[in-house]
Amino acid sequence: MIKMSMNFHKKLPIPQEIKKQYALSAQMEKVRDERAKEIKAVFNGESDKFILVIGPCSADHKDPVLEYISRLRLVEDKVKDKIIIIPRIYTNKPRTTGEGYKGMLHQPDPETAPDMLKGIIAIRDLHLTALKDYGFTCADEMLYPENHRYLSDLLAYVAVGARSTENQQHRLVASGIDEPVGMKNPTSGDLTVMMNSIKAGQSSHTYLYRGWEVESSGNPLTHAILRGYVDFAGKNVSNYHYEDLMNLNALYEKSGLVNPAVVVDTNHANSGKKYLEQIRIAKEVVHSRNHNNDIKHLVKGLMIESYIEDGACKAEEHIFGKSITDPCLGWEKTQKLILEIADKL
Repeated sequence: MIKMSMNFHKKLPIPQEIKKQYALSAQMEKVRDERAKEIKAVFNGESDKFILVIGPCSADHKDPVLEYISRLRLVEDKVKDKIIIIPRIYTNKPRTTGEGYKGMLHQPDPETAPDMLKGIIAIRDLHLTALKDYGFTCADEMLYPENHRYLSDLLAYVAVGARSTENQQHRLVASGIDEPVGMKNPTSGDLTVMMNSIKAGQSSHTYLYRGWEVESSGNPLTHAILRGYVDFAGKNVSNYHYEDLMNLNALYEKSGLVNPAVVVDTNHANSGKKYLEQIRIAKEVVHSRNHNNDIKHLVKGLMIESYIEDGACKAEEHIFGKSITDPCLGWEKTQKLILEIADKL
């Protein structure tokens, strides 16, 4: 008898069951569809609005996340002629080493033991509330392809992380998603890997998914996310500068891919996780867009890590609206930055 090194605790509901139990209303579906049309128009070149995928590194508790989103709602009303705000509700975001806290899906309360069923319900409830109460469809990271289906009818934007962009399953699932999917450059910085991932996402495939043989039609809105990288000596190297954007534009021109697009991640290796640098980086990217039409057409938006309080909590701290993973911009700086970006577009 083959022994397995894992214990099966309980059978979880399939996505269809969860979606039926926690369903969208007709009004929520209408808002979702209107948002989807507006966001897709940016990535296919029909709209020149600017995307901001913005919010906490990891969604930790429902109350501070919704408080943050309520503030975004008020700001978007001031800039909606130029900017589309897509709040980050990253529910599968672990700490870097993967030890301990692994995100709201695993622990809807970071201070209690993991409970995947409660987590599935909690993340769906959070995305539902953002849509129902504030009119926002949001972004989430597809850290695990198996989990995407629990939120697939709610998301406006999907990111595939630097450590996942080489993974075949992530690429295949991305090819069957209906909303824009951003592929981050890998931690090595090899843009060939990222471009191959985009190619795979834009192509049709037949593959195994959740026990089914699935055929995807390809996602033409699969695109690049530049987040910097770490070199052989462990040094952070940025890739958001004018020359980096021109280089990416040249790669797109050679690739034959449709809908060339990039969202620039202002944190991670681009900032060396120095969260205050996000302000300067965001302004530089906007300046590059204004200086060159090719870059303007290529750069569709920014990804910014932001929350209510500046920085990040220490391991023993629990502060309302302060990140428990990577450090984030606080609200006052965030609001000012959004308004300044809108003024420069």
